[in-house]
Amino acid sequence: MNRSHRLAEDKLPITREEHSHSHDNHSVGDRLGDSSVHPHVHSEESLRSIVNRLSRIEGHIRGVKTMVQESRPCPEVLVQIAAVRGALDRVARMILDAHLSECITRAAQEGNIEVEMAELKAALDRFLP
Repeated sequence: MNRSHRLAEDKLPITREEHSHSHDNHSVGDRLGDSSVHPHVHSEESLRSIVNRLSRIEGHIRGVKTMVQESRPCPEVLVQIAAVRGALDRVARMILDAHLSECITRAAQEGNIEVEMAELKAALDRFLP
């Protein structure tokens, strides 16, 4: 994909409120039923907020790369890396909050809370150190 095509994609507005995805964790699906594809519906505002934060983080990372290329002092670079880590943690928290308030609640109402909880636990096992 060329650079101009990537830039054009990055600037596309978020217009979809529903997306679905498949899970590669076969053990969860095998134990708790087929959960290979299910819709995740999030508010456009929530998606836009997360994407905006990720865009800012992307810019921050480019800034850190520039600092390294300019041979800025290592402590300054490390402080900026710590700031990026903190920003990523805050985005992860936003995603987790949205998942708990929207997806887990919906799964409980639809009667498939066990599958959704198992998938969340598997994701947290990979996410948390």
